[in-house]
Amino acid sequence: MSAHCQLTGAKPGFGNTISHSHRRTSRRFDPNIQSKRYWLPSEGRHIRLTLSAKAVKTIDSIGIEAAVARIRARGARV
Repeated sequence: MSAHCQLTGAKPGFGNTISHSHRRTSRRFDPNIQSKRYWLPSEGRHIRLTLSAKAVKTIDSIGIEAAVARIRARGARV
């Protein structure tokens, strides 16, 4: 599963881990990605989305129909 949110577009950030001796090594800051299944009443089927934890809360707030409209507006296939 790639670390990419279908609704918000959140993806990994990159930076450095800095040790006590101040040596720097590369690291990744991954978003909290979850796979979630929703019922889409307008199409009469379930859809599985790859979402960040923030996007799950956004869907709870705006509803699945509005969220799917936003995803499709970004050009993604659902």
